Amino acid sequence: MKILIAGDHHGVKRKEKIIKYLEKIGYTVENYGTDTEDMVDFPEYAFKVAEAVQKSKDDIGILLCGTGIGMSIAANKVKGIRCAKIDSINDARLARVHNDANVIAMSSTKPMFIVKDMLDAFLGAKPSTVKRYKDRNKMIDSYKN
Repeated sequence: MKILIAGDHHGVKRKEKIIKYLEKIGYTVENYGTDTEDMVDFPEYAFKVAEAVQKSKDDIGILLCGTGIGMSIAANKVKGIRCAKIDSINDARLARVHNDANVIAMSSTKPMFIVKDMLDAFLGAKPSTVKRYKDRNKMIDSYKN
């Protein structure tokens, strides 16, 4: 499993720290940008990571922007992506366990000690095999408007 990461101009510094942390604990990380604090359009970066996760099936995505909200909305437009906007350790763990999230989005303003704990919780969790969670996820996957 690789970690695919991207952020907008708000997330550049936090992304650099996250990459260093993840590599230090043994993950392979692919950086999908941006690497400058010049203003960019966040959907471009959300789509890059989401499409790469969609193709790989085994990789995990991490997205950063000012709030994490825009990135999560954009990533969820890509078929097969379950992007959860996380704000806490519990959000991170349950995004994976209950919702089988394969991408997380977060605010670039979160303190790094909390970010590390959220990443550890998300990456250490496995999707639940409990029928009700699997059924709910199937319901989401099969919805057509």
